Amino acid sequence: MSRVRLYLEDGVVEGILMPPTAYSDPNVYVVKLRNGYNVGIAKSRVKKIEELEGLEGPPEVAVGEAREVDTGRPWVAIVATGGTILSRVEYSTGAVYPTMDPSLLFELAPGVSELASIRVEAFMAKFSEDMKPSDWAAMAEKAAEYLARGFRGVVFLHGTDTMHYSAAALAFAIRRSPGPVVFVGAQRSSDRPSSDAFQNIAGAVLAAAAAPFAESVLVMHKASSDGALYAHRGTRVRKMHTSRRDTFRSIGTSPLAEIDVEKRAVKMLREDYAPRSPGELSVKAAFSDRAALVKFYPGMPPSVISALVDMGVRGIVLEGTGFGHVAEDLLPEIKKAVDAGVVVAMTSQTIYGRTNLYIYRRGRELLALGVVPLEDMLPETAYVKMSWALANYKREEVPAVLRTPIAGEITPRSEPAEFGEL
Repeated sequence: MSRVRLYLEDGVVEGILMPPTAYSDPNVYVVKLRNGYNVGIAKSRVKKIEELEGLEGPPEVAVGEAREVDTGRPWVAIVATGGTILSRVEYSTGAVYPTMDPSLLFELAPGVSELASIRVEAFMAKFSEDMKPSDWAAMAEKAAEYLARGFRGVVFLHGTDTMHYSAAALAFAIRRSPGPVVFVGAQRSSDRPSSDAFQNIAGAVLAAAAAPFAESVLVMHKASSDGALYAHRGTRVRKMHTSRRDTFRSIGTSPLAEIDVEKRAVKMLREDYAPRSPGELSVKAAFSDRAALVKFYPGMPPSVISALVDMGVRGIVLEGTGFGHVAEDLLPEIKKAVDAGVVVAMTSQTIYGRTNLYIYRRGRELLALGVVPLEDMLPETAYVKMSWALANYKREEVPAVLRTPIAGEITPRSEPAEFGEL
C-alpha cells in the first residue's frame, strides 16, 4: 500500500494505490484521492508510476490509554468505544475502521477544551453492531466510576447503529446521578470533509458540562445541515435513517433539550427531567444475555418461540402488529414459555402509539396467557429493560418492573405523533 504519482497521457494523478480485490478489474488501477474519493484509471493510460511513500495499515488498538487537558473548568470524561465517530478510512479496503487514539479527539474537536477540562479514555474498539449486554454493564460501571470521582458528566463516543440500545441501558443502570451520561456518534467518519463528528462531540461535551439534567441522553444533529443539536432521552430515541445526520428522533415525545454549540447554550425543551443530584449515585449495572427481541411476521413458525426457550432465554419481548397481536398459531408455544417461567412481554412494531391488549380478542387471549403489555415502550428499549430486569430482580418481580416507569420509557399518555419525513 503506497502513495503514488501516476503519469498519464493527459496529466498527473496522486493518491493511495488501492490493492486489488476479488472484484477488481485487472485492467484498472484504483486510486484514493486526497479528497477521499476513489477513481479508476485504465492501466493502458498510465505511462509511469512513481512511488512517493509506503503506508502502514491500521494502527494497533491500545485500550486503556488516556489523555487529559486541565483548563481549570469542571471535568468531563470522554470514553471512546469505537464506531464511525472515531473511525478513519482503511485504505486497503476503502472501508472505515475504529481507532482508539485518544489524541484524535483533540484533532477532531480542538474547541472542546474550552468547554471543560477533558479526560479522554480509550475504553473499547467496537463497531456498535458488536455490542453485547456485557458491554452495557462495562459502560455503566465506567460511567459510575467517573461520576463518583466528581466528574461533571460522562460522554461516550459510540457507533450510531445501536447507540440507542446503549443509551437506554445506562438510563436503567444509573439512577439519581450527579451528572448526565451523554452518548454521541457520527454518520460520517472523522476524516471525511462532510463529517458530523466535530459538532456532535462539542455538543455532547457542552451537555455533559452545562445541562441541568442528570439522565442518559443521546446527542446528535437536529437537522441534516450543521446547526443546533438535540439531546434525546435515552429511552425514547430511535435511529430512523441509515445515513442522515439527523437520523435520531425522539419517538412519542419531544427531545429533552436543544444544544447550540456556537452560543454555548443548552435550552431545555421539557420540564420532566431528572435533575443533577450532587453526592448521590445509584447504580444497578448488571444485564442478562438471556433476553430476546422477536419481530412477529405473517407466517412466523411457532417453533421460533420454543427454540428460544430451548436456548435458555428467560425473557422474550415480542414486536406485535397494531395494538400488540401475533398469529393464533403462536399462542400454544407462548403459553408453554410462560408456564416454563419465561417472561413474555408485548410491544408494537408500529413504533408510534401504544399497545392495548383489551380491544381485540387476540389481545385478551394474550393477556390470559400472562403476556405483559408494555404501553408505548419502544421495542429496543423494552429489550434492554428486560435484560436489565432479569439481571437485577427475581423472576416473579420482573413483570411488575417492566410495567413500572423508571427512566421515562413509558409515558402517561402518547403525545401527538410526528409523521413528517426526515
